[in-house]
Amino acid sequence: MYVNRRQLLIAGGGLGAATLVGCSSRGGGAPAPQSTGGSPKRGGTLRVGALGRAGAITRDPHGTQSNESDYLVLSLVFDTLTVPAGKPNTAPRLAASWEAGPDLRTWRFKIAPGALFHDGGPVTAADVVWSLRRLRNTKSGASRLPGVQADNITADGDGTVVLVSDYPNAELPLLTRLSSFVLKKDTPDNALDKAPGTGPFKLDWYRNGNARLVRNEKWYGGEVLLDAVEITMFETAQAMSNAILAGQIDLASNVGPVAARTAETRKDLRVVRRADDMAMPIVMRAKDGPFADPRVREALRLVVDRDAMVKQVLSGYGTVANDIMGTGDPRYARDIPQRVRNLARAGQLLTEANFDLGKTYDLITTEDIAGLAESATLFANHAREAGIRINVVKQESGKFWDETWQKGTLYTTYWGTNDSVLFLGSKLMVGDAGQNEARFADPAFDDAYRRAVGAADEAGRAAALVEVQKIQHERSGYLLWGMADGIDVATAKVQGLPTLAGYGRVQLQSTWLR
Repeated sequence: MYVNRRQLLIAGGGLGAATLVGCSSRGGGAPAPQSTGGSPKRGGTLRVGALGRAGAITRDPHGTQSNESDYLVLSLVFDTLTVPAGKPNTAPRLAASWEAGPDLRTWRFKIAPGALFHDGGPVTAADVVWSLRRLRNTKSGASRLPGVQADNITADGDGTVVLVSDYPNAELPLLTRLSSFVLKKDTPDNALDKAPGTGPFKLDWYRNGNARLVRNEKWYGGEVLLDAVEITMFETAQAMSNAILAGQIDLASNVGPVAARTAETRKDLRVVRRADDMAMPIVMRAKDGPFADPRVREALRLVVDRDAMVKQVLSGYGTVANDIMGTGDPRYARDIPQRVRNLARAGQLLTEANFDLGKTYDLITTEDIAGLAESATLFANHAREAGIRINVVKQESGKFWDETWQKGTLYTTYWGTNDSVLFLGSKLMVGDAGQNEARFADPAFDDAYRRAVGAADEAGRAAALVEVQKIQHERSGYLLWGMADGIDVATAKVQGLPTLAGYGRVQLQSTWLR
């Protein structure tokens, strides 16, 4: 679902028709990996801890990856067409370059020269077409490649893939990040666990969520420094924190603020902190049920004490948010007034909407990431002060993703890619989005979104993007109270860690050991 999780051709940058972007699989403006000194050197095994649960394990690159440990494995073994970057924030990977037609509907992606599968076979356009069509036909494929039908993904020779959108879409390269993993054509579903990828590391072994990956000596993207990466799945942030403190792992990925406070007192550890990293919104079902009235959703947004949430849930490792997803977008609308707590106005809205204060409403949450369940509990306390009775229900991860996600009335979720308002709008809020968590259907929002992604001129795009954010702020199904900093804890020898927010953190191909 990460989905954060996720923009070269967004409203943050001008776009001319038929603009060619990206020219190297190592380019794209990614910020320099974090190092504390010394020259990069080759060798060594990096031991990484990542969160995951046994009940949510998946080996399908096109499935729903609710385990960070699984997503890390898949991201290092399989390449996507494009990847998150800095400025611009979409960089080439398996697609060395791309070009839009004059109508912004037809896009041509050129495959990186020299790209090989781990078994030595060349990557062809037929492999990419088969993979993208397979992705598009999955349960959530409509949101991963919105507006692109499977039949409109074709090959032009061996080296070029053509995608034709149903509507003008300047965002298409952005949408191929994170989930467009490429497999060999006709890979059987029962062979996914052994399928060769094209990524910087090859799978050595995988057991119950844990894996060992070894360097791909022939990776087309440049030199890979580490000999191997060993990934250990931890079911709680506390267990992973204990492991890094005991020296059992070298890197605790997205371990959270509690571990950071401890690590900052240790000279043998350092904290990597990334702003705008993780959104943990509360989802309110907008289609039907007790929160269908926009006045009720507004009331819930008004009862939360955002400063207290950041201080208590995130231990100050984060910032207050304003109910707009995509806080890292360069065109984030910071002039929209910050919503603040107002219990009197909340009560007035609940009265106007005839909201039943005599009932108790379940808020479903998980412990998938640090602070998520705590945020639900603190919000319930805030809501109680407005007379709203909230019962927090902690659900096992596998059950949550099967039974609650996209179906529930009130629940927490999380996204680790927050660098584009339109990226998240396409995935989560457009009426026919495959991952429309709140079942939000608003024709005005859909219209503003289409105008924003389809505008070839900067002024038109900017105006539509502001409208997209205003509608989301006013009446979407999201209560986004704050943004958590991404926090990794690493031993002093780990160098070259990625500094990108969200799922840019899985790009470990430039990491090395001092």
